[in-house]
Amino acid sequence: MSRLFPSLALGVATAIAFAAPVQAQSGPTTLLNVSYDIARELYVEINKAFIKQYKDKTGQELTINQSHNGSSRQARSILEGLEADVVTFNQVTDVQVLYDKGKLIPADWQKRLPNNSSPYYSLPAFLVRAGNPKNIKDWDDLVRPDVKVIFPNPKTSGNARYTYLAAYAFAKHTYGSDEKADDFIKRLFANVPVFDTGGRAATTTFVERQTGDVLVTFEAETNGIRDVSGADKYQVVVPPTSLLAEFPVTVVDKYADKHGSRALATSYLEFLYSDQGQTVLANFYNRTTNEKIAAQFKGKFPPVKLYRVEDEFGGWDKVNKEHLDSGAKLDQLFGAR
Repeated sequence: MSRLFPSLALGVATAIAFAAPVQAQSGPTTLLNVSYDIARELYVEINKAFIKQYKDKTGQELTINQSHNGSSRQARSILEGLEADVVTFNQVTDVQVLYDKGKLIPADWQKRLPNNSSPYYSLPAFLVRAGNPKNIKDWDDLVRPDVKVIFPNPKTSGNARYTYLAAYAFAKHTYGSDEKADDFIKRLFANVPVFDTGGRAATTTFVERQTGDVLVTFEAETNGIRDVSGADKYQVVVPPTSLLAEFPVTVVDKYADKHGSRALATSYLEFLYSDQGQTVLANFYNRTTNEKIAAQFKGKFPPVKLYRVEDEFGGWDKVNKEHLDSGAKLDQLFGAR
């Protein structure tokens, strides 16, 4: 078992089972939340809080099952038949594909919950070893020849695609052209000794295997590692600029309707927007959309200029076409590493 997180060595699907029902139930009492790779511990706590609240209101006991992997892998698994009641992903495109390729959700899924169905957000940040021996402060430090960088494969991980887009936006603003940004990304990829399939595997490579000088992952993960492993071993560096990483959620209509769990699944996602849910999210170093809760946790989050996909790349549809689709820019640059 990993020293970093108790669940680090678990498989793709992890079941969090709570007490069995104590009375006849009037509706479904089980949900499957299919989520991104590094959210295991977060949703253990979300589930505990939601289950208690739901029991207090209804008297019903619930079981919430979790499945975690790279978000794009998870989306493919659902398209191939994994019957998720809800998804809590880290990239809009991995939710959108459930409509585009499977018609499992409606086209207007983002309109069903506040903030385009994204209850919290984060950004790519850096985790370095104590004392920051390579003096890593910004994105251009990641392409120095003496720096080895760890982040997952951007072809399988939404986490890594945010890293790719954040680095690309930085390079384009800093060096002034797509051509120079392309060269920057090639040099960045060349500094990555191993591409794991998901964010948690990359964490394992950096922390357990002691590979690399800097881990690039969501700010929430960098802070969690530092808290668990100790500030005497790791420190967090938030670069001056990064990319807004939204965390979209939705009921998976086809399967929730099949299971009769739509109402329960909707309540579960609405809980993420509640003061209690937002507090759990902030305690795990996610930046929240609730202004009151955000103000309470302001001291946890250093200021950073956030680029937006819509402003820098013309939106996710254009990002897919120009960067992420088969044969597009990511394939070209990744193949050149």
